[in-house]
Amino acid sequence: MTKPHIVWLRRDLRLADQPAFFAAAQAGPVIPVYVLDDEAAGSHSYGGASRWWLHHSLESLGNTLGRRNARIILRRGDAVEELTKLAEETGAEAIHAIRHYEPWWRKAQGKLSDKLDLQLYDGNYLFPAGHVTTGSGNPYKIYTPFSKAIREQMPPRDELPEPETLSSPGSWPDSDDLADWNLLPTKPDWAGGMRDFWTVGERAAHERLDWWLDHVDDYDDARNLPSKDKTSQMSPHLHFGEISPVQIWHRFKDKRSAGWKTFEKELIWRDYAQNVICQFPAYPKESYRDGYGEGLWRNPNRGHLIQDDLNAWQQGQTGYPIVDAGMRQLWQTGWMHNRVRMICASFLVKHLLIDWTHGEQWFWDTLVDADYGSNGVNWQWVAGTGVDSNMFVRIMAPLSQSEKFDAAAYIREYVPELADLDEPYIHDPEEHGCLPADYPAKIIGHREARERALAAYREMKGD
Repeated sequence: MTKPHIVWLRRDLRLADQPAFFAAAQAGPVIPVYVLDDEAAGSHSYGGASRWWLHHSLESLGNTLGRRNARIILRRGDAVEELTKLAEETGAEAIHAIRHYEPWWRKAQGKLSDKLDLQLYDGNYLFPAGHVTTGSGNPYKIYTPFSKAIREQMPPRDELPEPETLSSPGSWPDSDDLADWNLLPTKPDWAGGMRDFWTVGERAAHERLDWWLDHVDDYDDARNLPSKDKTSQMSPHLHFGEISPVQIWHRFKDKRSAGWKTFEKELIWRDYAQNVICQFPAYPKESYRDGYGEGLWRNPNRGHLIQDDLNAWQQGQTGYPIVDAGMRQLWQTGWMHNRVRMICASFLVKHLLIDWTHGEQWFWDTLVDADYGSNGVNWQWVAGTGVDSNMFVRIMAPLSQSEKFDAAAYIREYVPELADLDEPYIHDPEEHGCLPADYPAKIIGHREARERALAAYREMKGD
């Protein structure tokens, strides 16, 4: 009998446009494998929200494969060791996998290729990292020229269909039971809001894409309005590979609207983030620019009052309604509106003067779309510490942002203490003298926070 071929699954939990599945299915019997390796990523092993999504995504793909008389083999431990053992157990001829760019996966791919026939494919981004380079042959560091160069390479590759057939091996190797991984919260079960908000899996991703096809034209104008929420909400489906950006691009390629062009830039931004972490593997953990350290940030580990500020931000108790709504939406649903993400991130870094890495870690644990590259790049952009970033001295005004972008209904949904307030009072109830007894006063005034941040910045610069 033909030797089986292993498909090593990670953030690519789909059958359609999945190059590793497609190639393995043509080569022989297929053994899909997912290894839960919690040690390799260190501080960036999956957080609670991501583990919840992972459970349901694996369950969904497992059901899809079951209808084709196939299954996912689940193993837990060091990915290289488990895959090596599995190859020996099954006599597998090769391992097929989509290339990943997180530093721990790049290391694992290198080690595995020294041991076995590892065949890597590009499938999670529009183009492989490093596909475009500057005139001198170096990778791009700045987004705008990177985006221009990517656009000149369009279209991306053609999308691949699902494998017509998936042959099974003569016998299936042993597998863990998904329930035994305890990816779902139980004591307490804090995932009720996420269950209400999300449907997980490849089919759900394409249903969301069908919806987005009818709404993307409004995206350029409506993307900043959290109360209307005309965003795609495709990010967790993309992160876990339940759908590929290539599939999305080809579905929308004939559109000419400003909304689609703006959304296309965000797909390109995902590619950009992978290029950044390939150049700077520790980027989501360390500021790119020198000098942004103890001289600027207030360290929560150095005093309980600073820790109290961090806790208030995490729990949505800052006294800034738009910030609190965003942080509570994050805790309840595992997701946050993009405009509000920027407001909340800026508030932590500039109003509270707390190091962006604390925010990155909180988002890593609470976002269902937490992505090593995108999370780090976005935080460093807001903080002004990145290779391509906003200036630190540009400080967002959350109260005026809330009113400008019509966030009243959004606040009423996620901050019920303020649900009875009309506009404009709901955006700043303390200023208008209508602060409810069960809602906190501002943790710090906007003007005071701005002046403190600018003074700290000048001191850091030696001005």
